[in-house]
Amino acid sequence: MNSRVKISVLVPIYNVEEFLPECLDSLVRQTLKEIEIICINDGSKDDSLAIIKKYAAKDKRIKIIDKENSGYGDSMNQGLKKAVGEYVGIVESDDFIDLDAFEKLYGIAKKFDVEVVKSNFYEYFTDKHKDGDKSNMFLPQETDKVIDPREERHVFYEQPSIWSAIYRNDFLKANDIWFLPSPGASYQDAGFNFKVWATARRAYFTNEAFLHYRQDNPNSSVKSDGKIYAVRDEYDEVERYLKEKGLMEEYGHTLTAMRFSSYIWNMRRLTSKAAREFGKTVKKDYARIKKEGYLDDEGLDGIGRHNAKDLAIKHPNLYVAFRPLHEGRNRLRKFASKAVRKVLPGYRQRINTINLVKNLSKSQAELEEKIEKLEKTIDKEQK
Repeated sequence: MNSRVKISVLVPIYNVEEFLPECLDSLVRQTLKEIEIICINDGSKDDSLAIIKKYAAKDKRIKIIDKENSGYGDSMNQGLKKAVGEYVGIVESDDFIDLDAFEKLYGIAKKFDVEVVKSNFYEYFTDKHKDGDKSNMFLPQETDKVIDPREERHVFYEQPSIWSAIYRNDFLKANDIWFLPSPGASYQDAGFNFKVWATARRAYFTNEAFLHYRQDNPNSSVKSDGKIYAVRDEYDEVERYLKEKGLMEEYGHTLTAMRFSSYIWNMRRLTSKAAREFGKTVKKDYARIKKEGYLDDEGLDGIGRHNAKDLAIKHPNLYVAFRPLHEGRNRLRKFASKAVRKVLPGYRQRINTINLVKNLSKSQAELEEKIEKLEKTIDKEQK
Protein backbone atom coordinates (compact mmCIF):
# COMPACT_ATOMS: atom_id res chain seq x y z
CA MET A 1 0.00 0.00 0.00
CA ASN A 2 1.08 3.57 -0.58
CA SER A 3 1.46 5.07 2.92
CA ARG A 4 0.84 8.53 1.52
CA VAL A 5 -2.65 7.55 0.33
CA LYS A 6 -4.93 7.06 3.30
CA ILE A 7 -8.13 6.28 1.38
CA SER A 8 -8.76 5.14 -2.18
CA VAL A 9 -12.23 6.29 -3.22
CA LEU A 10 -13.86 4.18 -5.95
CA VAL A 11 -16.37 5.99 -8.17
CA PRO A 12 -18.20 3.69 -10.65
CA ILE A 13 -19.58 5.76 -13.53
CA TYR A 14 -22.10 5.04 -16.27
CA ASN A 15 -24.13 7.73 -18.07
CA VAL A 16 -24.42 10.03 -15.09
CA GLU A 17 -23.42 13.42 -16.52
CA GLU A 18 -26.26 15.19 -14.72
CA PHE A 19 -25.04 14.32 -11.23
CA LEU A 20 -21.32 13.63 -11.71
CA PRO A 21 -20.02 17.19 -11.09
CA GLU A 22 -21.73 17.36 -7.69
CA CYS A 23 -20.23 13.99 -6.77
CA LEU A 24 -16.69 14.93 -7.86
CA ASP A 25 -16.89 18.34 -6.20
CA SER A 26 -17.63 16.64 -2.88
CA LEU A 27 -14.55 14.43 -3.33
CA VAL A 28 -11.89 16.87 -4.50
CA ARG A 29 -12.84 19.21 -1.65
CA GLN A 30 -12.47 16.59 1.10
CA THR A 31 -10.72 17.86 4.23
CA LEU A 32 -8.64 14.67 4.16
CA LYS A 33 -6.20 15.47 1.38
CA GLU A 34 -4.28 12.16 1.27
CA ILE A 35 -6.81 10.37 -0.93
CA GLU A 36 -6.93 9.06 -4.46
CA ILE A 37 -10.13 9.22 -6.49
CA ILE A 38 -10.42 6.29 -8.89
CA CYS A 39 -13.07 7.03 -11.52
CA ILE A 40 -14.14 3.90 -13.43
CA ASN A 41 -15.97 4.85 -16.62
CA ASP A 42 -18.01 1.84 -17.72
CA GLY A 43 -18.44 2.76 -21.38
CA SER A 44 -20.63 5.82 -20.81
CA LYS A 45 -22.32 7.16 -23.93
CA ASP A 46 -22.92 10.65 -22.57
CA ASP A 47 -20.38 13.30 -21.49
CA SER A 48 -19.33 11.52 -18.29
CA LEU A 49 -15.82 10.74 -19.55
CA ALA A 50 -15.26 14.33 -20.66
CA ILE A 51 -16.33 15.55 -17.21
CA ILE A 52 -13.90 13.17 -15.49
CA LYS A 53 -11.02 14.29 -17.71
CA LYS A 54 -11.80 17.93 -16.97
CA TYR A 55 -11.55 17.30 -13.23
CA ALA A 56 -8.45 15.10 -13.60
CA ALA A 57 -6.65 17.89 -15.45
CA LYS A 58 -7.01 20.04 -12.33
CA ASP A 59 -6.45 17.39 -9.64
CA LYS A 60 -3.70 14.78 -9.94
CA ARG A 61 -5.36 12.63 -7.26
CA ILE A 62 -7.97 11.60 -9.82
CA LYS A 63 -7.13 8.35 -11.64
CA ILE A 64 -9.20 7.27 -14.65
CA ILE A 65 -10.08 3.74 -15.73
CA ASP A 66 -11.85 3.97 -19.08
CA LYS A 67 -13.22 0.70 -20.42
CA GLU A 68 -15.96 -0.81 -22.52
CA ASN A 69 -19.23 -1.48 -20.73
CA SER A 70 -18.85 -4.63 -18.63
CA GLY A 71 -21.08 -3.96 -15.64
CA TYR A 72 -20.84 -2.71 -12.07
CA GLY A 73 -19.07 -5.73 -10.60
CA ASP A 74 -16.21 -5.68 -13.09
CA SER A 75 -15.87 -1.91 -12.69
CA MET A 76 -15.52 -2.23 -8.93
CA ASN A 77 -13.03 -5.09 -9.20
CA GLN A 78 -10.83 -3.05 -11.53
CA GLY A 79 -10.98 -0.18 -9.08
CA LEU A 80 -10.05 -2.45 -6.16
CA LYS A 81 -7.05 -3.81 -8.07
CA LYS A 82 -5.81 -0.30 -8.76
CA ALA A 83 -6.39 1.03 -5.22
CA VAL A 84 -3.21 1.71 -3.24
CA GLY A 85 -4.74 3.43 -0.21
CA GLU A 86 -4.68 2.08 3.32
CA TYR A 87 -8.47 2.03 3.26
CA VAL A 88 -11.03 1.85 0.45
CA GLY A 89 -14.21 3.91 0.21
CA ILE A 90 -17.00 3.90 -2.37
CA VAL A 91 -19.09 6.83 -3.61
CA GLU A 92 -21.65 6.18 -6.33
CA SER A 93 -21.47 8.77 -9.09
CA ASP A 94 -25.03 10.03 -8.58
CA ASP A 95 -24.47 10.57 -4.84
CA PHE A 96 -22.30 13.00 -2.92
CA ILE A 97 -20.62 13.08 0.48
CA ASP A 98 -19.94 15.60 3.25
CA LEU A 99 -16.56 17.32 2.97
CA ASP A 100 -15.24 16.01 6.30
CA ALA A 101 -16.54 12.46 5.80
CA PHE A 102 -13.31 10.63 5.01
CA GLU A 103 -11.32 12.57 7.59
CA LYS A 104 -13.73 11.44 10.30
CA LEU A 105 -14.05 7.85 9.03
CA TYR A 106 -10.28 7.43 8.70
CA GLY A 107 -9.74 8.92 12.15
CA ILE A 108 -12.08 6.33 13.66
CA ALA A 109 -10.45 3.49 11.71
CA LYS A 110 -6.98 4.37 12.97
CA LYS A 111 -8.02 5.12 16.55
CA PHE A 112 -9.77 1.77 17.02
CA ASP A 113 -7.71 -0.34 14.59
CA VAL A 114 -10.72 -1.80 12.77
CA GLU A 115 -11.25 -3.48 9.42
CA VAL A 116 -14.52 -1.66 8.69
CA VAL A 117 -16.01 1.64 9.75
CA LYS A 118 -19.66 2.00 8.79
CA SER A 119 -21.85 5.07 9.11
CA ASN A 120 -25.46 6.00 8.54
CA PHE A 121 -26.51 7.95 5.45
CA TYR A 122 -29.16 10.40 4.27
CA GLU A 123 -31.78 9.81 1.62
CA TYR A 124 -31.48 12.69 -0.82
CA PHE A 125 -34.18 14.00 -3.17
CA THR A 126 -33.04 15.93 -6.22
CA ASP A 127 -36.36 17.62 -6.93
CA LYS A 128 -36.54 18.99 -3.37
CA HIS A 129 -32.80 19.75 -3.15
CA LYS A 130 -32.72 18.39 0.37
CA ASP A 131 -32.23 15.30 2.50
CA GLY A 132 -35.01 13.08 3.69
CA ASP A 133 -34.69 10.51 6.46
CA LYS A 134 -31.48 9.41 8.11
CA SER A 135 -30.95 5.65 7.85
CA ASN A 136 -30.48 4.81 11.58
CA MET A 137 -29.28 1.28 10.85
CA PHE A 138 -27.60 0.40 14.13
CA LEU A 139 -28.60 -0.58 17.64
CA PRO A 140 -27.94 2.37 19.96
CA GLN A 141 -25.78 0.22 22.26
CA GLU A 142 -23.59 -0.82 19.33
CA THR A 143 -22.61 2.60 18.05
CA ASP A 144 -19.31 4.23 18.94
CA LYS A 145 -17.68 0.93 19.92
CA VAL A 146 -15.90 -2.02 18.29
CA ILE A 147 -18.08 -5.06 17.57
CA ASP A 148 -17.54 -8.53 16.13
CA PRO A 149 -20.10 -9.28 13.34
CA ARG A 150 -20.00 -12.96 14.30
CA GLU A 151 -21.66 -12.07 17.58
CA GLU A 152 -24.07 -9.49 16.13
CA ARG A 153 -25.68 -11.37 13.25
CA HIS A 154 -28.38 -8.77 12.69
CA VAL A 155 -25.80 -6.63 10.86
CA PHE A 156 -26.08 -9.05 7.94
CA TYR A 157 -29.74 -8.12 7.51
CA GLU A 158 -29.27 -4.37 7.45
CA GLN A 159 -29.29 -2.52 4.12
CA PRO A 160 -25.92 -3.25 2.45
CA SER A 161 -25.16 0.43 1.70
CA ILE A 162 -21.54 -0.51 0.96
CA TRP A 163 -20.87 3.13 0.07
CA SER A 164 -21.47 4.31 3.65
CA ALA A 165 -18.32 2.62 4.93
CA ILE A 166 -14.56 2.35 4.49
CA TYR A 167 -12.71 -0.98 4.38
CA ARG A 168 -9.10 -1.72 5.17
CA ASN A 169 -7.47 -2.56 1.86
CA ASP A 170 -5.26 -5.40 3.10
CA PHE A 171 -8.31 -6.95 4.82
CA LEU A 172 -10.19 -7.08 1.50
CA LYS A 173 -7.19 -8.56 -0.31
CA ALA A 174 -6.39 -11.14 2.39
CA ASN A 175 -9.96 -12.46 2.34
CA ASP A 176 -10.43 -12.41 -1.46
CA ILE A 177 -13.36 -10.03 -1.20
CA TRP A 178 -14.36 -9.09 -4.73
CA PHE A 179 -17.55 -8.36 -6.61
CA LEU A 180 -19.38 -10.78 -8.89
CA PRO A 181 -18.18 -9.57 -12.32
CA SER A 182 -20.91 -11.08 -14.50
CA PRO A 183 -21.85 -8.66 -17.34
CA GLY A 184 -25.26 -7.09 -16.85
CA ALA A 185 -25.61 -8.45 -13.33
CA SER A 186 -27.06 -6.37 -10.51
CA TYR A 187 -27.24 -6.29 -6.70
CA GLN A 188 -23.52 -7.05 -6.29
CA ASP A 189 -23.53 -4.92 -3.16
CA ALA A 190 -25.35 -7.74 -1.35
CA GLY A 191 -22.61 -10.28 -2.02
CA PHE A 192 -19.77 -7.89 -1.22
CA ASN A 193 -21.48 -6.89 2.03
CA PHE A 194 -22.00 -10.51 3.14
CA LYS A 195 -18.37 -11.41 2.47
CA VAL A 196 -17.22 -8.42 4.52
CA TRP A 197 -19.32 -9.32 7.57
CA ALA A 198 -18.47 -13.02 7.31
CA THR A 199 -14.73 -12.32 7.57
CA ALA A 200 -14.47 -9.09 9.59
CA ARG A 201 -13.61 -9.39 13.27
CA ARG A 202 -13.38 -5.72 14.22
CA ALA A 203 -16.02 -3.30 12.94
CA TYR A 204 -17.06 0.10 14.19
CA PHE A 205 -20.48 1.70 13.70
CA THR A 206 -20.87 5.45 14.00
CA ASN A 207 -24.27 7.07 14.34
CA GLU A 208 -23.12 9.97 12.18
CA ALA A 209 -24.24 10.20 8.55
CA PHE A 210 -22.11 11.58 5.73
CA LEU A 211 -23.28 10.27 2.38
CA HIS A 212 -26.33 11.63 0.54
CA TYR A 213 -27.98 8.71 -1.26
CA ARG A 214 -29.95 9.96 -4.25
CA GLN A 215 -33.44 8.48 -4.40
CA ASP A 216 -34.71 9.88 -7.69
CA ASN A 217 -32.17 9.08 -10.40
CA PRO A 218 -34.36 7.58 -13.16
CA ASN A 219 -31.38 5.75 -14.67
CA SER A 220 -30.68 3.75 -11.51
CA SER A 221 -33.87 1.68 -11.60
CA VAL A 222 -33.47 -2.11 -11.36
CA LYS A 223 -37.13 -2.87 -12.03
CA SER A 224 -36.48 -4.90 -15.14
CA ASP A 225 -37.65 -8.38 -16.06
CA GLY A 226 -34.33 -8.69 -17.88
CA LYS A 227 -32.70 -9.13 -14.48
CA ILE A 228 -34.89 -11.96 -13.24
CA TYR A 229 -32.03 -14.13 -12.00
CA ALA A 230 -29.48 -11.53 -10.88
CA VAL A 231 -30.45 -11.95 -7.21
CA ARG A 232 -30.05 -15.72 -7.42
CA ASP A 233 -26.65 -15.39 -9.08
CA GLU A 234 -25.46 -13.08 -6.31
CA TYR A 235 -26.38 -15.50 -3.54
CA ASP A 236 -24.94 -18.43 -5.48
CA GLU A 237 -21.66 -16.49 -5.54
CA VAL A 238 -21.79 -15.95 -1.77
CA GLU A 239 -22.51 -19.66 -1.25
CA ARG A 240 -19.51 -20.53 -3.44
CA TYR A 241 -17.35 -18.15 -1.40
CA LEU A 242 -18.45 -19.57 1.95
CA LYS A 243 -17.83 -23.14 0.83
CA GLU A 244 -14.41 -22.23 -0.55
CA LYS A 245 -13.43 -20.52 2.72
CA GLY A 246 -14.86 -23.27 4.93
CA LEU A 247 -17.45 -20.88 6.38
CA MET A 248 -20.66 -22.59 5.29
CA GLU A 249 -21.31 -24.33 8.60
CA GLU A 250 -20.99 -21.03 10.44
CA TYR A 251 -23.00 -18.86 8.04
CA GLY A 252 -25.13 -21.27 5.98
CA HIS A 253 -28.38 -20.59 7.83
CA THR A 254 -27.78 -16.85 7.78
CA LEU A 255 -27.19 -16.98 4.05
CA THR A 256 -30.36 -19.02 3.50
CA ALA A 257 -32.48 -16.54 5.44
CA MET A 258 -31.08 -13.65 3.42
CA ARG A 259 -31.37 -15.55 0.14
CA PHE A 260 -35.08 -16.25 0.49
CA SER A 261 -35.85 -12.82 1.86
CA SER A 262 -34.26 -11.38 -1.29
CA TYR A 263 -36.08 -13.92 -3.45
CA ILE A 264 -39.42 -12.70 -2.13
CA TRP A 265 -38.41 -9.09 -2.73
CA ASN A 266 -37.52 -10.11 -6.30
CA MET A 267 -40.89 -11.78 -6.84
CA ARG A 268 -42.68 -8.66 -5.58
CA ARG A 269 -40.95 -6.37 -8.10
CA LEU A 270 -41.32 -8.61 -11.19
CA THR A 271 -44.30 -8.83 -13.52
CA SER A 272 -46.60 -11.78 -12.85
CA LYS A 273 -45.18 -13.76 -15.78
CA ALA A 274 -41.58 -13.20 -14.72
CA ALA A 275 -42.43 -13.88 -11.06
CA ARG A 276 -43.92 -17.26 -11.98
CA GLU A 277 -40.80 -18.07 -13.99
CA PHE A 278 -38.54 -17.08 -11.11
CA GLY A 279 -40.76 -19.15 -8.81
CA LYS A 280 -39.29 -22.29 -10.40
CA THR A 281 -35.88 -21.23 -9.11
CA VAL A 282 -37.32 -20.54 -5.66
CA LYS A 283 -38.82 -24.02 -5.36
CA LYS A 284 -35.69 -25.69 -6.72
CA ASP A 285 -33.39 -23.87 -4.31
CA TYR A 286 -35.79 -24.51 -1.43
CA ALA A 287 -35.62 -28.25 -2.02
CA ARG A 288 -31.84 -28.28 -2.50
CA ILE A 289 -30.95 -26.16 0.49
CA LYS A 290 -33.36 -27.99 2.78
CA LYS A 291 -31.76 -31.29 1.74
CA GLU A 292 -28.31 -29.87 2.48
CA GLY A 293 -29.45 -28.94 5.99
CA TYR A 294 -29.23 -25.15 5.82
CA LEU A 295 -32.94 -24.41 5.98
CA ASP A 296 -35.16 -24.40 9.05
CA ASP A 297 -38.85 -24.13 8.14
CA GLU A 298 -39.88 -23.10 11.64
CA GLY A 299 -37.27 -20.40 12.10
CA LEU A 300 -36.40 -19.08 8.64
CA ASP A 301 -35.46 -15.49 9.38
CA GLY A 302 -38.01 -15.43 12.18
CA ILE A 303 -40.81 -16.05 9.70
CA GLY A 304 -43.85 -17.99 10.88
CA ARG A 305 -45.84 -20.46 8.85
CA HIS A 306 -48.51 -19.68 6.24
CA ASN A 307 -47.68 -16.02 5.66
CA ALA A 308 -46.53 -14.33 2.47
CA LYS A 309 -42.90 -15.42 2.60
CA ASP A 310 -43.65 -19.01 3.53
CA LEU A 311 -46.23 -19.17 0.75
CA ALA A 312 -43.90 -17.69 -1.87
CA ILE A 313 -41.14 -20.16 -1.08
CA LYS A 314 -43.29 -23.27 -1.12
CA HIS A 315 -46.02 -22.32 -3.62
CA PRO A 316 -44.75 -19.40 -5.74
CA ASN A 317 -47.56 -19.52 -8.30
CA LEU A 318 -50.14 -19.21 -5.55
CA TYR A 319 -48.14 -16.36 -4.04
CA VAL A 320 -48.25 -14.50 -7.36
CA ALA A 321 -52.02 -14.87 -7.44
CA PHE A 322 -52.31 -13.48 -3.91
CA ARG A 323 -49.66 -10.81 -4.43
CA PRO A 324 -52.12 -7.86 -4.63
CA LEU A 325 -53.38 -8.69 -1.13
CA HIS A 326 -49.85 -8.92 0.24
CA GLU A 327 -48.94 -5.65 -1.43
CA GLY A 328 -51.82 -4.03 0.39
CA ARG A 329 -50.40 -5.29 3.67
CA ASN A 330 -46.97 -3.99 2.70
CA ARG A 331 -48.40 -0.52 2.12
CA LEU A 332 -49.91 -0.69 5.58
CA ARG A 333 -46.54 -1.79 6.96
CA LYS A 334 -44.81 1.22 5.37
CA PHE A 335 -47.42 3.56 6.81
CA ALA A 336 -46.94 2.04 10.25
CA SER A 337 -43.16 2.22 9.88
CA LYS A 338 -43.29 5.98 9.36
CA ALA A 339 -45.52 6.36 12.38
CA VAL A 340 -43.20 4.31 14.57
CA ARG A 341 -40.10 6.10 13.32
CA LYS A 342 -41.43 9.39 14.63
CA VAL A 343 -41.98 7.88 18.06
CA LEU A 344 -39.10 5.42 18.26
CA PRO A 345 -36.39 5.95 15.59
CA GLY A 346 -33.65 3.44 14.99
CA TYR A 347 -33.15 -0.27 14.55
CA ARG A 348 -36.02 -1.45 16.73
CA GLN A 349 -38.57 0.36 14.60
CA ARG A 350 -38.90 -2.76 12.46
CA ILE A 351 -39.82 -4.98 15.39
CA ASN A 352 -42.34 -2.46 16.66
CA THR A 353 -43.69 -1.96 13.15
CA ILE A 354 -44.39 -5.67 12.82
CA ASN A 355 -46.31 -5.66 16.10
CA LEU A 356 -48.23 -2.55 15.08
CA VAL A 357 -49.19 -4.05 11.74
CA LYS A 358 -50.56 -7.13 13.48
CA ASN A 359 -52.83 -4.91 15.53
CA LEU A 360 -53.90 -2.73 12.62
CA SER A 361 -54.55 -5.46 10.06
CA LYS A 362 -57.69 -7.20 11.31
CA SER A 363 -58.05 -9.11 8.06
CA GLN A 364 -54.64 -10.72 8.37
CA ALA A 365 -55.86 -13.75 10.30
CA GLU A 366 -58.62 -14.38 7.78
CA LEU A 367 -56.20 -14.06 4.89
CA GLU A 368 -53.72 -16.48 6.41
CA GLU A 369 -56.47 -18.97 7.20
CA LYS A 370 -57.54 -18.96 3.54
CA ILE A 371 -53.93 -19.34 2.40
CA GLU A 372 -53.42 -22.26 4.78
CA LYS A 373 -56.47 -24.04 3.39
CA LEU A 374 -55.21 -23.51 -0.16
CA GLU A 375 -51.77 -24.78 0.79
CA LYS A 376 -53.23 -27.95 2.29
CA THR A 377 -55.32 -28.48 -0.85
CA ILE A 378 -52.29 -28.06 -3.11
CA ASP A 379 -50.12 -30.27 -0.90
CA LYS A 380 -52.80 -32.95 -1.05
CA GLU A 381 -53.09 -32.74 -4.85
CA GLN A 382 -49.31 -32.93 -5.29
CA LYS A 383 -49.03 -36.16 -3.27
